Amino acid sequence: MTQSVSIRYAGRSLFRHVRRTILSIVGIGVACGLSLFMVAFVRGEGTMMLNAAAGSGIGHIRIVPAGWLNARDNNLRIHQWQDMLIALRRHPDVTIAAPHMRIEGLLAMGTRSIGVELVGVDPNTEQAVNRLVRTVTEGRYLLPGEQGSTVIGQAIAERLAVTVDDQLMVTATDQHGQIAAAMLRIVGLIEIGSRDLESTLCHVAMDDVAQLSGQSDAGDLTLMVRTPKQLDRVQAALKTRLPVTVSVVTWKDIMPEMASAVKIDETWTRLIVSIIMIVAFLGIASAQLAAVLERRREFAVLSALGMKHGRLVYVMVVEGLILGLLGGITGLILGSAAAYYVATEGIDFTKFYGEGDWSMSNMLIDPVFYGEFGWWLIPLAFVLALSATLLSSIYPAWYASRTDPATALRVDN
Repeated sequence: MTQSVSIRYAGRSLFRHVRRTILSIVGIGVACGLSLFMVAFVRGEGTMMLNAAAGSGIGHIRIVPAGWLNARDNNLRIHQWQDMLIALRRHPDVTIAAPHMRIEGLLAMGTRSIGVELVGVDPNTEQAVNRLVRTVTEGRYLLPGEQGSTVIGQAIAERLAVTVDDQLMVTATDQHGQIAAAMLRIVGLIEIGSRDLESTLCHVAMDDVAQLSGQSDAGDLTLMVRTPKQLDRVQAALKTRLPVTVSVVTWKDIMPEMASAVKIDETWTRLIVSIIMIVAFLGIASAQLAAVLERRREFAVLSALGMKHGRLVYVMVVEGLILGLLGGITGLILGSAAAYYVATEGIDFTKFYGEGDWSMSNMLIDPVFYGEFGWWLIPLAFVLALSATLLSSIYPAWYASRTDPATALRVDN
């Protein structure tokens, strides 16, 4: 029996039992489509977490003083940061580079006070790197070169009972341990929808932080990159260009708990996809084995006519391959439709959990989760479908090759 004849025979064998074949194809397609949807959703979730972390002021990558990651000490500074900032802004992978100075301080109005982290920013770049301050609810954001002004979160304003144009007293400890104080005029209030984030939002000019801390060097350089999915490559490239006095860290290093959560979601998705495909594999194997048992006499006749066991195995594998291709196409249609919907329309979790606080670990999360859609769905669909069908054909093919013609053709009295 030639190869082309074997393929035609396998095709005819499948469609002699149309109902069983269609059910097998649908089963493969549903399992494959569900797997594609889950992978697309979790990949989109990972991208959303990255964007949420980066857009909440953390950035894709940060240049920090050596040792900062372990100590998280705001008193550590980057020396000669201006030259470093210019070089980073010229780097082809960097789209935005924003300097920051940070210091712990106490804001006070009369007898009311609140502890905050004062963040010294460059008004020219801060709103591009931090989406939390892009929309000012009342007043305006800081202007380039402006000193003695601040933009604070609405929660801080309510705690201190202040509004735009009010004066706040800020006190902090400088690098020598001495108390330093200054007056700041409120020029803008920002309402985010998260009380936790609003309670930590206090932006001032870098010169104001420098005067309070007694240090003029930047505390970090926050970067947004052109290709966020290639952070490891960009991080490695920057490490070779920057001095050993600084560390190049990503958002995953700064927020390891969030990075771990994304990894856990990916692991669970792989596990669930594996379970779904195993169930599909068992169903296909059962159907294939039932077909073999029904065709024992047929296989016995073919063996008696000279068909070798290897050719018989080949026929069964071809049948599995045909099922896999048709199931893969079905799964691709179902999975792509679902993945496209979740990538364009998203899933609004406020319908399930309400309009509450969607902040987590000092970052603001979009309650509408979007999946990921792309050409990668095509090979994944066929890899899943063909793997399941080919593996499920192994035992039925082996069983068929073990058929004894004399026993199979024996007529019981």
